[in-house]
Amino acid sequence: MKPLSIGYIKQVIAGELLQGSDDMFVQHGAYRLKQVRHTHTILFLKGKIIKWDRLRPYFPIAIVTEYGRQTNERDEDVTIIKVKDLEESYWKFIKDYRKSIDIPVIAVTGTSGKTTTKEIIRHLLMADRKIAFTNSTNNSRTVHLANLLSIDENTEAAVFETAVGAPGDILNAAAYIKPTIGIITNIGEHHLNYCKTLKDYIEAKGEMIRSIQPGGILILNVDDERTIQLDKNQFTGKVLTFGIHNSCKYRASNIIYSTDGMHFTLEHNQMIYRMFVPGLGEHQVYNALAAIVAVHQIGMSFMEIKDRLKSFETLNRQMQVCVGPNGSTIIDDSWSITTTSLKAALEVLKNVGKDKRKIAIIGTITDLGSWGYIIHQRAGEIIAKSEVDCLITIGKHAKIMGETAGKLNPTIEVHSFNNHILAYPFLRNMTDQSTVVLVKGDMYSEAVKKLAMLLRK
Repeated sequence: MKPLSIGYIKQVIAGELLQGSDDMFVQHGAYRLKQVRHTHTILFLKGKIIKWDRLRPYFPIAIVTEYGRQTNERDEDVTIIKVKDLEESYWKFIKDYRKSIDIPVIAVTGTSGKTTTKEIIRHLLMADRKIAFTNSTNNSRTVHLANLLSIDENTEAAVFETAVGAPGDILNAAAYIKPTIGIITNIGEHHLNYCKTLKDYIEAKGEMIRSIQPGGILILNVDDERTIQLDKNQFTGKVLTFGIHNSCKYRASNIIYSTDGMHFTLEHNQMIYRMFVPGLGEHQVYNALAAIVAVHQIGMSFMEIKDRLKSFETLNRQMQVCVGPNGSTIIDDSWSITTTSLKAALEVLKNVGKDKRKIAIIGTITDLGSWGYIIHQRAGEIIAKSEVDCLITIGKHAKIMGETAGKLNPTIEVHSFNNHILAYPFLRNMTDQSTVVLVKGDMYSEAVKKLAMLLRK
């Protein structure tokens, strides 16, 4: 955060200084007690403080409140600013801080690939720029303030994930970061427990279009039917497309698998550039394309991109290939699962497992609410059309996939387990050097996570 004086903040939020000094500077912000982790923090606090002992390690601190003086702590330790409307004052502070920032701010959303795309962008830019970015996959509603304040006077670009758990989430994130570039990687089927319907979920992802600042850039996957059909009539900025199978501004062709990544040709404005991105699968090429469009638009040359892209390090438990039991090959993709990412993972299994026995271990898809049965059926249909020889499901709801896939494609050998305990010895007895095993599940599934860890030993 840029250091700001209490005197300056007081004017911005129209507050009255009850205690402390205008000369104190703050360098961190919070709106919950548990978010206070540093000294020199400004805390916008609803209600009254009960546990001063919780805050004392972080003195000096500034508190913005609708209440009067609440403490006997020394003036030099606790600064108190009284405001008439805390919510209004909080947003005055946010808007003023964001107004002071004049750098490219990239926001990435999508059902699958947003974390990898964000990480590729970060990797490409950080070689010669100071970057603010989403930490790991921490894209919850509570981190928007921290993301905004991670931008200081030395920051040259920022890239943040904007996830959808419910309608309004992207607009809420945008109220803080106000992106100048927005990316939608794809739109599948997820978070239907809060979005209720697929239409609502698609519209929630489409909030990205309304979130980009005037004159900004919208980056879309031209091969994703749901994404490309979003209403862009009110968007006044520049729309750029990327893809593989359809005509677009940034297109990948001549895609080739290698042992640790994907080779492809980037076509742009009748020029071609041969590229390599670590990480297996056509979906990884899409992730790379989205990142390439963003960094190219803020000034990075294709030669720079080519040189830096090849050193990207893939994320843990995302298409990691290793040796498993009895010399088998394990593809660990146990970080997350949607029908979109499942289809991509099965395509990787098909390519890595050419001329080998292919086993898919699939866990339950979460955050589906009343759509759980239908989406698991759809997942089973996807598996039935794949080249899987043996399907092993883990979990009660994942069993629906197995039942569906088995009915539609009787050539697939199907086994279902409630957890990893019996699944592991079963797998050990059916794997050898001619076997490739895909482990696909959700980060919250302990059974799938433990099974993947056992297989990777």
